[in-house]
Order: sequence, then C-alpha cells, then structure tokens
Amino acid sequence: MSIIVERGTNPYRDHVQGEANEPITVAGLLDRAERLLGLESLGHHQGAIYDRLEANAPRIAIIGGSPDQPAHILDLEIALSAAVRIWRNGGVPFYFSIPVMCDGTAQSNMGMSYSLESRNAVSAIVINQMESHSYHGAYVISGCDKTPLALIAGLAHLDMIRQRRGDAPVFATFHSSHVLRGGTIPPALHGELEAVATRAEERGLPDIAHDMRYAMSFILQCTANSTFQGVLTRAREEGLITYAEHKAFERELAINTCHPAGGVCAFNGTGNSSRHMVSALGLGHPVVELLTEPATTAQVNRVVDDLFTYVNRPEYSVGPMVCENFANAVRVHSATGGSTNLMLHLVAAMLYAGYNVDVRTIDHIRRTPPVPDIFDYSLTEGRDIFVFAQQCCSGEIRGMETIFYELLNQGIPMDVDAPTSTGTPWSGRLADTTNLSAAGVRENPIVLSSPRRPFSGVEVLHGNLWESAVVKISGMTSDQLADFDDKIGVTLFFENEDVANAGLLDIHILDRLRDLPDLDRSRLFAIARCNCRGRNQDCGDLLTLERAPLFDRMVEVGLLKVVIVISGQGPQAFGMPEMFTPMQHINANRELRKLTVLVSDGRYSGVTYGAAIGHVTPEALDGGAIGLLQTGDLLHIQLSKLRVDIIDPDVLDRDGLQPRSDEWMQQREDLGRDRRQRILERRRQIAATNRLMDVTDASRGVVPRIVAAEATLDYPPHGS
Repeated sequence: MSIIVERGTNPYRDHVQGEANEPITVAGLLDRAERLLGLESLGHHQGAIYDRLEANAPRIAIIGGSPDQPAHILDLEIALSAAVRIWRNGGVPFYFSIPVMCDGTAQSNMGMSYSLESRNAVSAIVINQMESHSYHGAYVISGCDKTPLALIAGLAHLDMIRQRRGDAPVFATFHSSHVLRGGTIPPALHGELEAVATRAEERGLPDIAHDMRYAMSFILQCTANSTFQGVLTRAREEGLITYAEHKAFERELAINTCHPAGGVCAFNGTGNSSRHMVSALGLGHPVVELLTEPATTAQVNRVVDDLFTYVNRPEYSVGPMVCENFANAVRVHSATGGSTNLMLHLVAAMLYAGYNVDVRTIDHIRRTPPVPDIFDYSLTEGRDIFVFAQQCCSGEIRGMETIFYELLNQGIPMDVDAPTSTGTPWSGRLADTTNLSAAGVRENPIVLSSPRRPFSGVEVLHGNLWESAVVKISGMTSDQLADFDDKIGVTLFFENEDVANAGLLDIHILDRLRDLPDLDRSRLFAIARCNCRGRNQDCGDLLTLERAPLFDRMVEVGLLKVVIVISGQGPQAFGMPEMFTPMQHINANRELRKLTVLVSDGRYSGVTYGAAIGHVTPEALDGGAIGLLQTGDLLHIQLSKLRVDIIDPDVLDRDGLQPRSDEWMQQREDLGRDRRQRILERRRQIAATNRLMDVTDASRGVVPRIVAAEATLDYPPHGS
C-alpha cells in the first residue's frame, strides 16, 4: 500500500461497523474480477481490506449505469478492470450502479416527463451513496443524455460540502462510454421505401416522396426512425401503404439500428454534447474520451493510474476542476454546436458546485469574444460522432485537445492552466503537439482549422413574451438564419405536446390556418409586404391575388412564416420534456418545415429548419405570456437582434410594426386561468414523487431551490 488520504476523518477507523460490513463487498467485487478476467490471486483477503480501510487508503467508488441503457451494456467488464487497478494502486474499490434512463426510449412514453427530474435525482442518489459509505473519490463510467452532468453536479456539491466541514475533498475521473455505430438500411428495405416514394410521385404527392428520400439520407439511428414514423404515417393516411406494411417497415428499421455493443448514439445531441462537456470540464480522461469500441484493460489502467496522482491535491478535486474549466466548457459547447439542453445542465452543475450563475453567465462567456464555428458535423455526409471517434482512435487528431488547440489558434481565451484528470493542466497536455492540429484529418474533417463562420452556439433571446429563451443557431445555416430574420410569423398555438403531435400530423394543417377568420386578405398582404423586404422578386404579383391564392402563393415562396407554439411543457407543468416528436413531425413535412419556427417552454432535442426556441421563462404555469397566446397572433422574429415580440395586428396595415401593449395579457386573464387549471390537471399524469415542483426556472438550471440558495460563491471567483 503506497498512498493514504491525508485530510479529513476516517469513520472506518473510528467506528468498527464499516470495517465489518464493507470488506465482503470489496472481496466479492475482486473475486468476480479474478474469475471473469482470469487473473492470479490479488491477495484481497478480508484482513488486507480491513488494513487498508483502517489506514485510510483511497476508497474509490466505481459508478456505473443500469444495463437497460444502451451506453451501459458493458459497464461490468470496465468496472472489474478498474477495480483490479484500484486495488493494485493501493486503493479500496467499491462498485455501485445508478439508474440511467434512455431519452430515445422515453421519447415515446411518459418517461419524457421524468427525464429532467432524473438528473436531479441522480445527483441526490450519488451524494447519498458516497456519503453513506464514506467514499473518497469516484471512477465514473459516463454514458448518455443528462446523466454525466448529473454525476458531475452531485460530486461537485459533495466536494463543496466536505471541504466546508473540513473533510477530505472529492476527487474523480470520468470514463466515457464508446460511440454507438449507426446502422444502415438493408438494400431490400431501401428498395421498398424507394418504391413508396415513387408511388407517391405517381399519385401527385411529391412532398411525401421528397420526405421519404430525405429520411433515407441519414445514418440509421433512433432519431431517424422517428422521422420515418411521421412520413410513413402520412403515406398510410394517403393510401400508399397499408398498416401492416407500415409496421413491417418500422420493424426492419428498428432491428437494424443499434450495434449490439451499445454505446452513446452517434448524433451530436445531448449524449455527445455531455461527452464533450465532461472532457472540457477537465474530468474526462483523454485515453477513453472518444472510442469506437469498449475500452481495453490497458486504457482503464492508464485512467486509474492518473487518478491516483491527485488524490491528495485539493486543487484537483471536483469542485475546483468544474469551476476552473467552466468557461472552457462554455466555449467548447458553443464551438461544437452543442445541445440546447446543456444550457440547463452546465448552469445546474455550477449551482450544485456552489457558484451563483445563470444562463446569462453562459451567454456572456460565449460572447467575450464570440466563439467561431469549428465543428463541421453532419449526419448525411459521413461526419457523425462515430466518424469523429474513428479519426481520434486512428491518431489523426486528439479529440478535445485538438478542439482546445484550434480555439486557441482562433484567439479564444481558453484557460490552459485549469486542472484535468491526467493530473496535469491543459498546458501540460498541449505541450506535445503530435497530431494536435485539426489538419491531421485530410478527408472529411469534422474539427476545422478555418471556422465555417465566426459565430456558433446557443443564443439567449429576449422580447415582450418572456424573460429569457434560447435558440440553437449552430443548427441553422446562414441562409436559414436570414430566411427567418426580421419576419412576421403567424402563431399556431397548442396547449400541450399531445395536442401538437395530433395537429402536426394533420395533412390539412395549413388549410386550417388559411381558413382563420382573422387572417383575411388585408392582413395576409400586410404580412407579405413586411416579409418581402429584400425579396421584391417574390412579391410583384401578390396585390392581384384573392385571399386563398394569396395564402398559397405565400406558402409556395416562403413568405408565410408559421410560429408553432407548444405551451404547458415547462418544468413545473409537465417535467420539461423534449419537443423531439413534434420537431420530427415538422421535419418530416417538406412544406411545413420551410415555414416554421417552433416555440415552447419545454426542452429541445435536435433542430428544425426554422428557429427552434425553447426553455421559455416564465413558463405557462407560472403565468408566462406563452400560455396566453392564441392561434392567429402575430410575432415579430428578429434573430439578428435576439428578440421575439408579439405585435399589434390592428396597426400592421397602417403604421408598420408596433409591440402589443400589455393590455392584451390582461384581456386574456380568464383564458390563462382556465389553461393553467388544465395544466394542473394534466400534471397529475406524472407520479407525485417525481414532479419538478420546488425548482428554479430554466434560466437557473431547473435545480432544487435549496441548491440554488446554497450557491453563494461569485463567478468568476474573486481575484481570477
């Protein structure tokens, strides 16, 4: 035994119960490792374990996930290798697993309303287990979605609490699950789907044909299956396929999607954005940061060995590591086009660590200076995260270290003195320049040396409808941004996601909007005139058209903008589920996709062609204006000015654009009261034990209010 933990108490030495109970769990873990890994005796008899506990050897919890989540199928094998190495380094290994929900699975059921709550629950579970058994540190097998940041938040909070009471700080390292190889559509199935597209063309349904081929252009993964579901539903409703054919297609798509070894899905959603954040926060070890297959024993050994180099270095404990790397993580998130949901999770991690931040803190960091777009990711052009992992595993580039290097070359002030899980700061890791440049990938690079454009990331929006909201501009091309900037949009309002999903599958959805009484010819022309600015070539013949042809013409040339509002989805209303399914329904409709901005107080997974605006605060249940909107309201979308405002429709013809006075909200008080009552009734579908009740709003990370109240430290820290 070569190392002991120097600070704090040792309850195992002072109270005999732990030394009686826990040695058998350690022995059982190492017995299994000997048996399954074919090892010689490790000498881990109960007396030896007792002696290490008595001496205060590092007690390290290996934290895995539940094997019903694809990213955690092979955790046990990794855990056994880590346990052996921890023991051989003089530590005491323990192993426990946490529940990890798969957001892909939960998209289709009530689980989506439990998803965000599970992040806070995981943080509490980890703290509870670490405190109950007095573990010093953690080897975390990090998987998917919001769980990695939940683990960071819990460990950072525990680190703060222990240091506050003079105990040993919490140290940790994160081992990211490998990337799941995306599937491919079997040739026979590809031919059958193409035949459906051909029949659609022959029947005069070009939109279905286009959308079918669009779905077929993606790598096969669970998100693509949802896109297919929307197109196939429309094809069935038009009589192009039978219900039996529809289900047969879904079956073949599903069983060809996921590789048996599991892993984190290959799209750049919350799962891989979380991977990037774990690494950017210094906690992800580079040896296991981006793998195409499960880690080897040698790789696990390297991670454990480095963990033991900072056991007694408080500056390398979880809290300081998160704080010192926070700005790095924000800039990496922006540069890599990270998931909108990470705006919540990064804020939450800092609040749990004790630092008083909100979404505006993130916005300030990514703007000073603006972070360029250096991540050329694509699901249709062979640049998914699995390919990124291949480029790293082949030695062409070095993952997060390459991203750091290229951001530094662009003049972005990355903190190279911040600590990392190698036991060295970033400067030490970047000192070796071998394969550090993005230029190491000559064909189909994902990380770029020359940015695609000078801005990226997630913007914070303001206006007279909310205090804050966010939009992922990194998911939109410059042409898309221009197409929706400074435009008038007609609201299509849905009280909740269930109503929206039914409405968005209606093939006559635009016809119903066209028939709105308030959307008469005069108002349509006024909208067209505003949206025509800079596009006079599209507007010359509009004055001669009657109402219905005018509406159709505006749809055809993209002058009609539709703002689909999905209310009642906020944290306290319904757990803040992701609006994945309605977004997929929009994306699967070629005509609607080009016209639509989506607004919700829920979360997002992915993007739409038009802006996807979410995390609206205050949410509808808190009396937010989003819950007072009605179909037909006119919104002024100004992406370049980061604003969305409701405007007065009665002066649009005469005086141009004027924000609507606050009287409109007062006039709809009864409507808002009725809607809030329905939200409360609908909320009863969620188990009372798992509702997000006493939490902060989306701008403050949706954390328990007591956690936010304890976050009293300034950021950046004084003197930094």
